[in-house]
This record gives sequence, structure tokens and C-alpha cells, in this order.
Amino acid sequence: MIGQGQGGQEIIFCYARKNIDFTALKTEVMENPTLRRQLGIAGLVATGACSMLGASINVMPFMIQRNVPGIGPYVLPAFLFAALPALLAALAYSVLATAMPRAGGSYIYASRGLSPYLGFVASFSQWFGLSIVIGVVAYITVPFFRDIALALDWTALAGVLDKGIIRVSIALSLVWFFVYVNIRGAQWYEKTILPLMVLMFLMGGIVIFSGFYFDQADFAHAVQEKSKVPLQVLSPPPFSLSTFLSAGALLFASFIGFDSIAQAGGEAKDPTRKIPLAIGLTILIVGGYYMLFTSAVYHAVPWSFVAQEAQKKDISAPGLLGYLLSPGWTVAIVAGAAIALVNDLPAMLLSVSRLVFAWAEDGIFPRALARIHPRFHTPHLAVVLSGAMASIGILGSHFAGDFFLGIDIMVTSMMVNFLLMCTTLLTIDRVNPEISQQILFLKNRKPRHILGWAGVIVLVFFLGIHTWKDLGSNVRAWYFHSTPVWLIVMALASAIFYTNKTYGK
Repeated sequence: MIGQGQGGQEIIFCYARKNIDFTALKTEVMENPTLRRQLGIAGLVATGACSMLGASINVMPFMIQRNVPGIGPYVLPAFLFAALPALLAALAYSVLATAMPRAGGSYIYASRGLSPYLGFVASFSQWFGLSIVIGVVAYITVPFFRDIALALDWTALAGVLDKGIIRVSIALSLVWFFVYVNIRGAQWYEKTILPLMVLMFLMGGIVIFSGFYFDQADFAHAVQEKSKVPLQVLSPPPFSLSTFLSAGALLFASFIGFDSIAQAGGEAKDPTRKIPLAIGLTILIVGGYYMLFTSAVYHAVPWSFVAQEAQKKDISAPGLLGYLLSPGWTVAIVAGAAIALVNDLPAMLLSVSRLVFAWAEDGIFPRALARIHPRFHTPHLAVVLSGAMASIGILGSHFAGDFFLGIDIMVTSMMVNFLLMCTTLLTIDRVNPEISQQILFLKNRKPRHILGWAGVIVLVFFLGIHTWKDLGSNVRAWYFHSTPVWLIVMALASAIFYTNKTYGK
């Protein structure tokens, strides 16, 4: 018979009988490949960290001055506030991962511990939101390449990179290169993502060091030297609770990504121990990095300058510190930002493709999407479908001209998803007592319920704030509001679920 050994690799168990056809057994293994448990703790942490960093660290803390006018000097407190629901959700994921370490993480948890319908529609909106954001990230990476060319005085190349068709083509090439990397399997994936992660942290360290080395007087002098205009420093605006809450809800997007660790549950080594450990390490590492990085930039650059520049153009950490640094160092930090953005792509593709794989296994999506590549042991068709959705995100970013729409859709989707994870902690004992008995982290029901209720209350509050901000914003057309777009996606997911008659068969 064919079975799985430690690490998920196929092995052959032979009973005491004669005339065993080993050729037939080998053929059966090749024709029925499975996911392999090859991702270690380093690969899992890299998956989470690279999903969380990127646009979140290099763009969001500064462009928020345009998206939430009036936040002024309160960005860091809003960052800390945004970490609260993410921390509660991370604990919920860690609890559920010990009982259900399978590919498709959040879908598996909610469908088995809460409701198959809610598990699917929430994870579908998560897949839709994250797939679009993969395209957004690929699209906004290209201007960083342009800035590198400008810093090196390659003006002709910079002009080429500014052309729409070139920007879209490069973004599509990035996505499909990492689709290929994901299809090739865990070894290619880790060999790609781990070196990029190390480079990202090293080059980000330049930003942190230089941000704390220089002060705002140095920055004012540098701006005057370059522009011949004195820097205007504004007084802090009065604190506004509604503005602070809106900023916190948007900055919540910065802490999205650790859930990608759970989606890889079917390929993690020793998953019941390493998935919760990887989630905890990722939250600590990334949270600390966020605070240092953002504090460093705002230490050197006055918030009022950031706010003024954000109203005129898209800005980033390298662009702001470029006033203080030599061209060589500027190239280094722009390259670091580009690497951070590129790093998002393989990790997020892994995450969303495993959701598709889990749906197909349950018969909600065509079962062909659950096929495993016989050589690479990856859900290659699910990866390709997710790459196609990301390509739509690239085209949408190009024609809409506002990448924050994709981020807003992702924030709504992930808040709902995290809310269901916390709700599952409250229902799993009743809905699926057999699985609840397998929970290894927070085995006692009472602390699990306390965590679940805390998460539900906080996430409902954040979701309400985010929805209020979205519906109250001034946009060119209704479809630039993320909430109605998300509701349309949920309606589509409901139609898919209820018209499919093969669930669970």
C-alpha cells in the first residue's frame, strides 16, 4: 500500500506477501503525487515576513499622509494600534494550526470549525483581495527600478521605465517568474526567498541607521541646498480620534501576511509545532522592524514635509532619505525597497494558490485544480490560476491609477477572515469536537474563548471603522469604493458555493 512518511514523502509499506509488483507500486506513486513537507522554520518565517513587508514598510507609513489627511505626527501610535487585531488573529491562527496543519489554512480552519459556507466565502474574498494586491505590488515595484536608474543618471532608461506598456510588461514578467518558482517546489522557493529576505533586511538596516544618524535640522539644510527654498515646518494638527482610527484601520494592512504561513500547512515540516512558532517569530520580527524603520524615517524627515509631498506625488522611504544620502547610498536603499516589494510576490503566490488547492480538494472548485505536479509536488494549476488573477490586478492598477483601492479590498477581506478565525475558536468545540480535541496550544477551553471574544470585539470595531472610512471617501465612481466591490466578490463566492453540488464528495 502507499502511505506518507515523516515529512509527507511517499513511502511503500509492504505486508508479508509474495510476488509484489514494485513497478506497479511505483507507477501508482507517480500517478498520485502529494504535497511534500519540505518547508522548515526558516522557510516558513521567510514566507510570513516577506508577505508582510514590502509596500507596507516602504510606502504605506508615508503615503498614509495623503490617504488619511491630518494623521500628521501620529503615524507611529496608529501603527501600534493597528497591531492589536493582528496579534489576536495571529494567536487564533496558532491555536487552530496545531489541530489542522493542512494546505489552505484559514479556509480549512473555518470550514471545519465554523461553517463550510462561511469558510469558503471569507477565504474566497481573501484570495481575491490578496491576488489583486500581488498585482498591485508588482506594478508599484517598477517605479523603484526607475528611481535606481535616475540615481545612476541613466535618464534614458528611466524614461523607458516610465512608459505604461513597459511598466505593465515588467510587472507581468515578475509575477509569472515567481509563478514558475512556486511551481518548481519548496527547494527553489526557499533558495529564492531566503537570500532576498536577507538582502531586504540588510538594505533596510541602512535606512534605519541613516534615519537615526541624521536629524530634522540636517534634513532642512539638505532640502534648502537642493531646492534653494527653506523647508516649512508646520505645527502638529489637533489630535482627531476619527482620523487616528481611520489610519489604524488602514495600517492594519501592514500586519497582513503571517496567515500565509498557515496556508502552507500542507508543506511544513513538523507543522503542529513549527507553524505556531513561525507565526510568533514573524509577528515579533516584523513588528519590531516596522517600528524601527518608520521611527527612523520620521526622526530625520519632518512629518509636515512628508504630508506635503504625499499630496503632490507617490513617495517612499528611499525617496525621502535621498535628500540626505549620497547617490550610492540612495541606490542601495532604493534597491532594498525594490527587493522588499519583489519579496512579496513568491510568498503571497504560495499563500493564495494553496487556498485554491484546498477548495478544489473539497470539490468547490474544479478538481483539476487540486492536481499535484508529478515531479515538483506542487499544485501547479492552482498557482497558474492565482498568477492569472494577479495579472488582472496589474491591469486594474494601471487603468484605475490608484493602488490604494486594491489595498482597501485586501484590508476588508482580511479583517473578515481574521474575524472568522476568532469566531471559530468559540464554535469549534461544538461544531467539531473531534478536531477541537487535537488542539495543542491553549488546550483549555476558557482561555481559547477569552481570546476568541477579544478578537471578535476588536475586529468588529476595526471593520466598522474601515467600512465607515471607505464609504465616506470622495471617489470618482462607486466602484472605487472597496466595500461594494467586496460585497460583489462575496456574492460571487456565494453563487459558486451554492451552485456547486460536489462539496465534500
